[in-house]
Amino acid sequence: MHKKLHLTLLPVVAALALTVANPTRAADGEAIMKKARCVACHAVDQKRVGPAYKDVAAKYKGDTKAPGHLFDKVRAGGSGNWGQVPMMPHPVDKISDEDLKAVIHWILSLD
Repeated sequence: MHKKLHLTLLPVVAALALTVANPTRAADGEAIMKKARCVACHAVDQKRVGPAYKDVAAKYKGDTKAPGHLFDKVRAGGSGNWGQVPMMPHPVDKISDEDLKAVIHWILSLD
């Protein structure tokens, strides 16, 4: 019984581990963020037009809904969360879904 359970759970645990903790994806996120010109309004450790990425990471630390929330926020744009200057929408033709997820993963990995 235990062996069968372990064999069933092993692929699930392995897939989850690769999804949650992938340092390459985080490093890619930083490069993608620079390529997508997010640095025009954001910096890692200081507020520019938008919030510092470390402030975003701190605000959402431990929030399991943060990746989805931030994904939707970047896609739709908006204002009021970090001040009155609106963030313009960033549609899929500007940054792909996969690239945006990598950037968000990188941001949330900051200390």
